[in-house]
Amino acid sequence: MTTELPPALIALASAAASEADPRAVFRAAEAANAALVGHRLFTILFVVPGGAEVERVHSSDPVAYPLTGRKHMGPTPWGDLVLKQGRTWLGNGMDDIRWAFYDHETIARLGCAACINIPVREGGEVVGTLNILDAADSYTERDVATAEVIGGFLPGALRRAATLAAAAARD
Repeated sequence: MTTELPPALIALASAAASEADPRAVFRAAEAANAALVGHRLFTILFVVPGGAEVERVHSSDPVAYPLTGRKHMGPTPWGDLVLKQGRTWLGNGMDDIRWAFYDHETIARLGCAACINIPVREGGEVVGTLNILDAADSYTERDVATAEVIGGFLPGALRRAATLAAAAARD
């Protein structure tokens, strides 16, 4: 049996295996997601060791969601679910978005009311999140499964991004 893999997924696998620059991997992940799931907003964050902070390392909309250093993650039900338990979260309406995110008004202004958050894990440890947003009721469980595959290619790039960020902070 031969299975035809989507070209965007093949390109992501190639980038994850061969690119030293994590930004190239993140761009390939965004392209794969655009082709296979769809989004209005696509961001990637790494979890700073210790888990109290995250840093955005990729954004499809750098005006609304810039790469602006670290932010403290206070205890929230969303953080407990995604960052601590390592569980995927799917929200398909503004009530879900308001429950999960303090910046729900910004999200709504972008026309987004659905979100998939994938905890990116390496060896069982959450090292980052893949965050995919679009209009209300845009996503299905099949989209979640596809996004989890995309997220599976990101741990190495997230580790490299974290190392680069730490080196830049020391300079």
